Amino acid sequence: MATAVPGLSVVSANSDLVGVEGDLAGDATRPFRLRDAIAALIGHQRAHPGEKGFNYVLIDCPPSLNLLTLNAMTAAHAVLVPVQCEFFALEGISQLKETIDQIRATLNPGLEIQGVVLTMHDARTTLSKEVAANVREFFGPKVYETVIPRNTRVAEAPSHGKPILLYDYDCAGSQAYIRLATEIIERERLIQAA
Repeated sequence: MATAVPGLSVVSANSDLVGVEGDLAGDATRPFRLRDAIAALIGHQRAHPGEKGFNYVLIDCPPSLNLLTLNAMTAAHAVLVPVQCEFFALEGISQLKETIDQIRATLNPGLEIQGVVLTMHDARTTLSKEVAANVREFFGPKVYETVIPRNTRVAEAPSHGKPILLYDYDCAGSQAYIRLATEIIERERLIQAA
C-alpha cells in the first residue's frame, strides 16, 4: 500500500498472521516462505524494468522469536537491532546474538548484524548512560553513533497514524532519525565499496 511518503509502501500485518504457525506446522519450507516471496518480488521487478521497483525491503519484527521472526531473519541480508536504553534490554542482547548466530549457521549464512541503534535514551539518567556504554562495549563498532532520544512527539506519532517525520519534522526525535538514516546510508556505501 502506498503511503504519504513518496516512494514508501507498507504491507502491514493483520489477523491472518495469527494462525500462520499452525498452518505451516508440517511444512518443511516454513522458514523460507518470506524469503521466497521476496525473491519472487525481485524476480518480478527484474522482468518488468519499466515499473517502479523497491530498493530496500525493511521487515519490522517483534522482540520475540517466533516463526514470523525466523522467516524475517531467513529472508534478510542484515539485521538492524534497536536497543532501548533500559535495564531489561541488556538481558536480551546476548540471546539475540546467539539466535542470529544459529540462523546464520543453519538457515541464512549471509545474515549480518548491520548495526545497533540505541533508542529511548534519556541523557539525564545514569541508567541510560550505563546501558549505552554496555551495548557499545558488547557490539563495538556495530553501534551507530546516532542515539534516538526518549521523545514525547515520537511516542505520539503512531496514535495520529503518521511517521514522526510527517507528524513533527523539527522535533528532536525526527532529527535523530534523519541523522540515523544518513549514518545507515553511509555505512551501506562503505560496505558496498569494500
